[in-house]
Amino acid sequence: MASIRELPTAPVSKFERIGAHTHIRGLGLDENLKAAKIKDGMVGQEKAREAAGLVVRMIKEGKLSGKCIILAGPPGTGKTAIAVAISKELGENVPFIQMSGSEIYSTERKKTEILIEAIRKCIGVEIHEMRKVYEGEVTMVDIRTTSHPYNPYQKIPESIRLTLKTREEERTIEAGASIAQQIIAEGISEGHVIQIDAETGRVANLGLCLESQKGKTYDVDTRRKIPRPTGKVLKEKEFVYMLTLADLDELNARQRSGGIFSLFFGGAESREIDTEVRMAVDQQVKEWVDSGKAFIHPGVLFIDDAHLLDLEAFSFLGRAMESELVPIIILATNRGVANIRGTDIKSPLGFPLDLIDRAVIITTQPYDLESVEEILRIRAEEEKIKLNKDALEKLANVGAKSSLRYAVQLLSLAAQNAKAFNRNDVTVEDVQRVDDLFMDVTEASEYLRKYEEKLMTH
Repeated sequence: MASIRELPTAPVSKFERIGAHTHIRGLGLDENLKAAKIKDGMVGQEKAREAAGLVVRMIKEGKLSGKCIILAGPPGTGKTAIAVAISKELGENVPFIQMSGSEIYSTERKKTEILIEAIRKCIGVEIHEMRKVYEGEVTMVDIRTTSHPYNPYQKIPESIRLTLKTREEERTIEAGASIAQQIIAEGISEGHVIQIDAETGRVANLGLCLESQKGKTYDVDTRRKIPRPTGKVLKEKEFVYMLTLADLDELNARQRSGGIFSLFFGGAESREIDTEVRMAVDQQVKEWVDSGKAFIHPGVLFIDDAHLLDLEAFSFLGRAMESELVPIIILATNRGVANIRGTDIKSPLGFPLDLIDRAVIITTQPYDLESVEEILRIRAEEEKIKLNKDALEKLANVGAKSSLRYAVQLLSLAAQNAKAFNRNDVTVEDVQRVDDLFMDVTEASEYLRKYEEKLMTH
């Protein structure tokens, strides 16, 4: 008998990545879509959050597909935070794709191809399919073998006879070599609960039956156990699959690619998907929706630093918003009146006027001192930093004077400084020391002007 001894439970250390917006849980709205000043990790920006709440409600009701929303405001005023909060409010079933405006520029793919792929990743397709399956606990397995056609000394499965049992019925079925090979490969024997697709013959091992002898529970056991199925052995079950239009594009493109390259290497000949493939996918999805087999879930495409898009990309987005299958597009920018990239045309936000005319604009405002202090307190709790009151006030003043982002960076640095001096709490001295060691944007600009003649320019 194997010797097993129990060890004292030790604290488990796990990898934890704390990002800039991991503390956000939602928009912080009540049932009337009114924003509390501090709720769900969001602080301030009540007007912008209430506007975003209306957007979320329309998205959930499917009434905002193909619309464009612009988040405009100075740097560090919570534009990305609002976009993340929107994704939290929408839930897991609604696709949310986040990208930067600079990601569309590639030497291998066209800008429009990258944009259309991102758009189609944001269109969820919920497919419902009714299939006939044999399901039950295996109570008898009889595999019949025959000689291999090329090696008479080797035996291969020829057919299989299975007895499946549910709480109401027991039935014996006979199947061919394909199902027999799957049964052997999965290691299925008496006591397992299996599922066999009546049309395709695909076998799924669901686990061990709790009522069987093999389903007996041991102190050390990693096998999955489930109760014996109910109902008939042969039944119709509904299967639900969540895919995106981009997933369906990829599947159809692989089926159509039958060239020499894919034959030898298993890949597509081109990294770009043909328009005909996408049109065929759209037509198939429309047929599924009309027949009630599928449901469309328009998601959200969030493009940060959208002023980095050029005129060609803006033109493509404008045309895409007029099509039938398109998500909600959110563009965020911190520009005022600026040139549209690649042109000498000055325009508000650096966007073409016809695109701005099609969009609704949500603006954010600079944070006041009270909001900065509350955000820093939330960040300290998220990063598990003990911060005394005076240090928090000092950091808040730095954030109000310089920027919130700079204050958040100093928070982590001050915690490291306190750790170096074997202090559990971050004090004013820690904040003052790291503030003296590092520069904000204003101080860095003054430094560059002071030593402009001594610094290299090329």
